[in-house]
Amino acid sequence: MAVSFVGTLAAILVMLGFVRPMIKMVARHVIRLLMTEPYQQSLMEMASAMTRMPPLTIMENSMRAETGNVIKRTFGSPRKFLGFDGLMFIPAQLAKLPAEDLESIDTRVIIGPCAAKPLTLDIPILIGAVGYGVAVSEKFKIAMAKGAAAAGTATNVGEGAFLPEERALAKHLIVQYTKSKWNKAPHVVKQGDAVEIHFGQGATVSMPVTIAAEEVEGRAREILGLAPGENGYTPSRHPEMKQPEDLREMVKYLRQLTRGVPIGIKLAASHMLEKDLEIAVLSEVDFISLDGSIAGTRGGPPILEDDFGLPSVYAIPRAVKYLRDRGVKDRISLLVGGGFFTPGQILKALALGADAVYMATAPIWAMTHTQVNKTIPFEPPTNLVMYNAPQSEEFDVEEGAYYLRNFLKSCTEEIKVAVLALGKTAVRDVDASDLVALDEWTSKVTGVPLANQPYSP
Repeated sequence: MAVSFVGTLAAILVMLGFVRPMIKMVARHVIRLLMTEPYQQSLMEMASAMTRMPPLTIMENSMRAETGNVIKRTFGSPRKFLGFDGLMFIPAQLAKLPAEDLESIDTRVIIGPCAAKPLTLDIPILIGAVGYGVAVSEKFKIAMAKGAAAAGTATNVGEGAFLPEERALAKHLIVQYTKSKWNKAPHVVKQGDAVEIHFGQGATVSMPVTIAAEEVEGRAREILGLAPGENGYTPSRHPEMKQPEDLREMVKYLRQLTRGVPIGIKLAASHMLEKDLEIAVLSEVDFISLDGSIAGTRGGPPILEDDFGLPSVYAIPRAVKYLRDRGVKDRISLLVGGGFFTPGQILKALALGADAVYMATAPIWAMTHTQVNKTIPFEPPTNLVMYNAPQSEEFDVEEGAYYLRNFLKSCTEEIKVAVLALGKTAVRDVDASDLVALDEWTSKVTGVPLANQPYSP
């Protein structure tokens, strides 16, 4: 063995002796070419172009050139909007003492407190709307239901097919009342612990969606009620709504049908926010779900993801102010989603006045973090979770559910640590007085005082 080791080491040294000079020679040659050739003959031309047009834009423009069709980008906009980084919490120390017991921190939240059957969750984090058949696989949807149930929170049916197994495994299930023809049957709607009427979402606003027949073959096609070869289609608005005022009758119908579970609406946050909220208030909804423009999706046109709507940090303060001015903030719960990836972001949204936060993209990555080796480096990780994707059958349900539960528990434990450090004992007691803004623009958008001013409660 010793002789073999010495021989191998000698061979490596000999190779390095030859290879190193070759590497140095090639490197010198390449550097000389880059530094001396004119742009028209050099790869540096690409570097120059990429300082004006980012590589992602070049790639997406190549896709446009290849197909001539609208391209669809997964997971939402890569743009960097104003977020929550400009806000910091104010720790309790001496003038205000921290809380003493981490275990006594209350994380419960009530959705639709004035509904006949309010929805009470153990944590203020909900799993966002991810649709079976139109987005993810049966296995993944089942794992989401099991993981969310173990964490004591709700999962959302989304715009896809109603999966009976999801209802059986979910502790709390929000049924989305879609603009399409499915999920509107009374026997489906009645199974929800809350009903969310879908009008828009952050990544695709209210765009009509066509799902090619070949993309939704199998069990989902049967549940969606699509004939063989029929495309799935979601129109831009509810066919039964001829004018905004019709929402009131829709809410009344759903409340009677479900015998009092919370009835809410889902909107893409926009500059017309107050006008949209006024219609919701007059329609007597129990909750409002606002989706910020940084929200993710299975696939949306980049122009809708990048250039429409409002980021969550802009929308939350405006929505909270409007609901308080109308005197309904204690009656109508405010749920927000779009661009939430960390416990700090979640708690800052709650401090600004949201009652709970939707997450989807971050949980998807958390659920697959030990399984991505089944797809990479040759296929994207989404092949594990998307409906009818080549490797969706390889997704491990129990593993995904376990890691979702862990992820939600870990986020909640971090939030509890923060609440204790603020000197409070319940998440619902955290408010904007616990925040300070680091820059003038964040302060102006959120109404939180600047850090260069003395503290004033």
